[in-house]
Amino acid sequence: MSKQIVLMILMVTISVMRGIQCMQLKAGNWGVSVKSEKETVTNLQFYFHDTLSGQNPSAIQVAQPLDKNKSTLTMFGSIMMADDPLTETSDPKSKLVGRAQGLYGSSCQQELGLLMALSFSFTDGPYNGSSFALMGKNSAMSPVREMPIVGGTRLFRMARGFALAHTVWLNPTTGDAIVGYNVTLVH
Repeated sequence: MSKQIVLMILMVTISVMRGIQCMQLKAGNWGVSVKSEKETVTNLQFYFHDTLSGQNPSAIQVAQPLDKNKSTLTMFGSIMMADDPLTETSDPKSKLVGRAQGLYGSSCQQELGLLMALSFSFTDGPYNGSSFALMGKNSAMSPVREMPIVGGTRLFRMARGFALAHTVWLNPTTGDAIVGYNVTLVH
């Protein structure tokens, strides 16, 4: 008898779930998910703060080119390890929504082009504990750069999509930068 009740509850639950066509999750002003029967599309907008200077940098150089003279303009061969804060607005004091952790390196000889391998992990709202992985070329001097999303965890499991990045602020002397990210995830 109890097996029949469990089966009936399961059937009702499945019927109700199929009837739900769209559900939205919101995270403050920086994220919205729209869920259909098969997939969810999430759009996120946040700011990446890459600080190379000062007493507490969020990115440090872990490798440098053998011949610095050949790579001074593009920094070709330099590799940075990053643990950069992600915030809701471009103000560094705005709400922390996550961290970008991983590495990036100068992979181009003719331009300032970075190969980015970063995990964007979130600590706020419904996305808390979820992450996505970005892996691709960042043509850093272009006004807008598009990079691929190649996976994710928790709410973003099996994610694919793209990130559009644009530099909001850059200190050319120190290399410190604030970069806006607009991300579309399908998961």
